[in-house]
Amino acid sequence: MESGNIGRLSLDTVERIAAVVDVRAQLFGRWQGGDGDRLLNWRHSLLANSFSAAVRAHGGWLFEPEVPFSIYGERGVIDQMGWHESCSHLLVVEVKTEFVDINEMLGTLNRKLRLAPQVAAEKGWRPKLVSGWLIVSDTRTNRRHAARHSSLLRSRFSLDGRSLSPFLDRPAAATFGMAFWTEVHPENVTKEAPRTLTRVRAPKPTTPPDSGVRSGRIRGTRLDSPGRPVASVPDPTGHAS
Repeated sequence: MESGNIGRLSLDTVERIAAVVDVRAQLFGRWQGGDGDRLLNWRHSLLANSFSAAVRAHGGWLFEPEVPFSIYGERGVIDQMGWHESCSHLLVVEVKTEFVDINEMLGTLNRKLRLAPQVAAEKGWRPKLVSGWLIVSDTRTNRRHAARHSSLLRSRFSLDGRSLSPFLDRPAAATFGMAFWTEVHPENVTKEAPRTLTRVRAPKPTTPPDSGVRSGRIRGTRLDSPGRPVASVPDPTGHAS
């Protein structure tokens, strides 16, 4: 690498060499023109819409996407902001298609959580509780990066995907969590699986087609009904999908 022969090295080798000297090696693809930005925005919107479709199944929540704010010079956009009227509970959701800089991501989320009550007040919402959740696209690369920063992520997000659905059903306490999200069946919030790294192929559903029960497969998880996983593959960091 030092003699200029990096072109002969695999990306995995480059990453391992960089890790030894505490350097993050990244490969960026850049497009000519604006098509690249439209593609990246489309991926982000697809993930956000997938999450929105899932939370609609939980009663009492009102969600608004892409909420802009400008408070004393601090500007930004809250990806998803949820409001539960009966519990006076405000939910700030940060949606990520990929991990780039963990520290910057956490700093951005903390800033949004700090300013969210003021943003909500402009809509007539007076929150007593504020929660924050990070929704990350479920890819091998994201899981690998999460594993490398597991201690930092665990210190900030005490809950994982197993707790998301119960929280949305009963938002009685402020929570902070992170969940990997798959787009195959966005209406399902899956739970943590047995401790195995083997990819499990789901069996064919045996439910009669006219029974009204939906079946599907989410990264090795067979769902006999929405939100009720039978078996799945866990995340090495302990954060369930």
